[in-house]
Amino acid sequence: MIHKNILGTIAAAMVLAFAAVSASAQVGELRGHVYMQQADGNKAPLADAVIDVYRTDVKGEYHTKTNKKGEFVFAGLPFVGEYTIVASHPTAKAGYVTKFKVGRNIPAEITVTPGDGSKLTLDDLKNAAATGSSAEGNAKTGNTGESAAERAKREELIRKNAEIEANNKKITDANAVINRTFKAGNDSLTAAVAASKAQNADEAIQKYTEAVTQYDEGLAADPEQPALLTNKAQALKGRAIEKFNQAIRAKNLDDAAKTAAFDAAKADFKAASGASNKAVEFIKAQTAPTDPTEVARYNANKYAAFATNAEAMRLFVSKVDPTQAEAGLTAFRDYIALEQDPAKKVKAQLDSAQMLLDSGAADKAFTEFQALVTAQPDNPDANLGAGLALFATGDKTRFQDAANYLQHFVDVAPETHAMKADAKAILTELKNTEKVVPEKTPPRRKRP
Repeated sequence: MIHKNILGTIAAAMVLAFAAVSASAQVGELRGHVYMQQADGNKAPLADAVIDVYRTDVKGEYHTKTNKKGEFVFAGLPFVGEYTIVASHPTAKAGYVTKFKVGRNIPAEITVTPGDGSKLTLDDLKNAAATGSSAEGNAKTGNTGESAAERAKREELIRKNAEIEANNKKITDANAVINRTFKAGNDSLTAAVAASKAQNADEAIQKYTEAVTQYDEGLAADPEQPALLTNKAQALKGRAIEKFNQAIRAKNLDDAAKTAAFDAAKADFKAASGASNKAVEFIKAQTAPTDPTEVARYNANKYAAFATNAEAMRLFVSKVDPTQAEAGLTAFRDYIALEQDPAKKVKAQLDSAQMLLDSGAADKAFTEFQALVTAQPDNPDANLGAGLALFATGDKTRFQDAANYLQHFVDVAPETHAMKADAKAILTELKNTEKVVPEKTPPRRKRP
């Protein structure tokens, strides 16, 4: 998956790749020891020996001295190439190693014998090589080639670098697709919303479809992009509503055609819930960032995903599959826990309760509406919902409470409320058929 801070991930991967190349493919370390051969046959480390390193395939030379332990080191010499290493000391006859390669984790070892302190120059070494003789001094042929293990290690490093570079390219290419399709999809989504507000259903459906196509292309590059999934869900939801309303308004469709139109809308409602559920799933699986900029982006994506999921699930449960009411309630609770705006929080609570009522879960719906009435006794919609939920249970022992809630709704709701006439009609029916009339109840205004 291309994780949510995409650019950061690419940058980190590229840094790793370049570091691997520069550390393993361009330079290598050269370490070694210089020893003095003793008369008793033992060897002792030689301090302050002058080390001259000559690159023999192209021009290059490097110089240092041994430490008290007779050790020397060059942190980074060009990996490709062969070297001659010369060790000299005022008390010794110079010694050298030819055809040495760096970066193989094999130290160079030079043993010198007591002498007049003469040094060997690069010209001395070249002349000896030209005549096929050894230069005056203690000569040794170095690591002229790689062992099988060394070659395997180098090839593995090369393979890993190539793999990292290929992955970087894949991420970069996918990132370009995601950025392009996200922008294009959002442009189409904005145009679709505008067309819907202008009541141009055909254009709205066309633009919603274009948005879905763009988001699908981005998701093909990386299917675990919550923002793409969230916006795709919004486009599918919008298209479903337009199709559903078109089917309701259509007067020239026969039953089969109307059923097909409703089925097309229901397919979009279902697809919207699926996309939004995936977005929430990926958001929940992510580790919350700590960088302030990334925190803001993460929180915005999370909020959009949870809000979209709640609305998509409400429509899916209400219009398509009422058996998914519990999943819809979970989606609403996730969103409500995140919502900071009190008015939006109350609306979401009302919507979730109404979704339960629409799905036939009257008892669960009453529990949700009653919780709202407890918090806001004069909320018209909460009282209406509680009364309708009790009435929908069909339990005559609860009709008195239903009438009480409905009457309080009538008392506090504005005359322009769309359900006021329906509530009065139910109260009349309860009075005429069930002999139930609202009881006088004390004011429900919540104390400060």
